[in-house]
Formats: sequence, structure tokens, C-alpha cells
Amino acid sequence: MKRIVAVGACYLDTILTVDYYPREDEKLRASNIVRRRGGNCPNTLEVLQQLVERNNTLSLCLSLCTVLPSRPSSGAQLIKSSFGPMVDLTHCIYRDEFTEPASCYIIKSCSTDSRTIVNYSELPEMTVEEFKVIAGKLDRETSWYHFEGRIIDVTLECMHHLRHNFPIVKISVEVEKPGRAGLQELAAEADVVFYSKSWAEASGYQTSEECLQEQALSTPKASLLCCTWGDGGASALEVGSMTYRHSPAYITNDFQVVDTIGAGDTFIAGMLYGLICREDDWTLSRKLEFANELAGRKVGRAGFSELGSDMQRML
Repeated sequence: MKRIVAVGACYLDTILTVDYYPREDEKLRASNIVRRRGGNCPNTLEVLQQLVERNNTLSLCLSLCTVLPSRPSSGAQLIKSSFGPMVDLTHCIYRDEFTEPASCYIIKSCSTDSRTIVNYSELPEMTVEEFKVIAGKLDRETSWYHFEGRIIDVTLECMHHLRHNFPIVKISVEVEKPGRAGLQELAAEADVVFYSKSWAEASGYQTSEECLQEQALSTPKASLLCCTWGDGGASALEVGSMTYRHSPAYITNDFQVVDTIGAGDTFIAGMLYGLICREDDWTLSRKLEFANELAGRKVGRAGFSELGSDMQRML
């Protein structure tokens, strides 16, 4: 039995779809509203669960490490019910004095296919000491920790703790938000790094290949670097051999962009599936193609439902 632990924020999302992004002080009617559980790591685990469920030969335990309000609160219960039985929430941190989960308000503009996100949370963030206790309780079969690139000082110390006390585990990290100081330091401590197009462009890179080739010089512990590029597809670089692979965006004849929220999280789920579950029998190209198609199929639907069944033939 292998275990992957995903460490990151968990939100309750409210998604409003509008014809165009409103000007300041403008009143605008939304055409649709959706409320669902969100957060980068929870999204990744939701998709991973579907993939593992569709492959009866696999034994992979999925655990979420996040901060939640009190266990009896309606918010915590809603989040719990949003996952299937495969996602283990016993290693979450529950703040008994709070009843509201972190919230995320997303405005989707149909005219530009863009999204504007506002987050709010009163929950105190996870501390390094809390993480150390959780890591100590997890079984020795834990093989992978995946971190969302946030609360940089805490995340970096958590990665250092794993390196010192659990040297055989693999560590991956997401480098997503442009302008967030310290993400480069997190990347330097990881075995696998996932870069977003927005971060790469804000850092001055014109292509995913340029980003990966340059970042390979500053990620001494990494074996693999990945970068998503929207409709430009996705790329991966094996650092040791400097082997570069690119996969074009997955588009069918009748393809329509429906919902891009969580596409990057879905790509990460696909790559983690390939790296952990098909480590020996899939080439890098196949892992990349699988993750890229998975993310493309997600963009063509609202939410994440039925992604596992759609990818059944490739599992």
C-alpha cells in the first residue's frame, strides 16, 4: 500500500458566471451560480480518487492535510461529504473554535474566458509543529507528499523536516501564483515541480520549454519539472538527462471550453498517477500525454465528474 499526502488549503467555492467582468460600482446579473468544495490539493485528490477507483489492481491511499473548522460544523461536514471513501481526512487539522471554512468567490467572465478569484479565511494556518505531529502519525508506507505552494516559510520547514526524518519519501510542489515570494526556494527542495503558465510568464519566460530549461539550473534536488501552458499544451523535463517532452493541448472536433477552474489541479493529478501508480511501465511521454488529456477533458465540463470513467481506456 502506497500513500500520497496532499498538503494545502481547502475552500468552499462560490462561482458566479457573468457575461463580462463588471466595472467598479456596476450592478450585474449572473447567468449561473455554483457552490462546491474547492482548493488545489482537494481538487487533485478528487481526480486521483476517480483514477484509482477505475484501476482495481492499484493500492493507493489518499490523505488530505488541511485546516478545517470544527468537526460538527456544517462547513466541515459539507467538505467531508464532497469526497468519496478513498480520501482520508483523519489527518486534517480541525479548529474547534471556528465554524466557517475558508471561502473562495470566483467570477467567470464569458466574454474573456477569464476568472477573478477572491479568498477569505479566518482559520489560523497550519504550523510546522502541527505538521510534524501529523507526519509522525502517518504510516511508514507514505511514499509521496505534494504541497501547494503557499505559506512559504511553513511549507519550506515542513519539506526540510521530511528530508531529515523521512528521506525516502518523494516531495512535489506546485509553483502557481505569480509574484508570490519564496516559491523558488520551495522548488529547490522538491523532487518534482509543477509550474503554471501564469507564474512562468510573470517570471519572464516566453515558452514552457524555456521555463523548464532555465529552472533546471536552480532545482538541484528535482528529477522532473513540468509546466502547463493552457492551449499550448504541457511540457516535462527529466532533469538528470535533460530529456524534454511536449504534449499539445487535448482538443476534439466538437470541443468547447466550459470550465477551466481546476485544470491545473487535474493535470497534477494525472502526472502523480503516472509517477506513483505507473512508475515503471509508462514512459515520460505517456505520463505527460495522459495528464494533458485528463486536464483537457476537465476543461470541457463543469467540475470533475466522470473524469475517471472517460480515461478508463488509458488506465
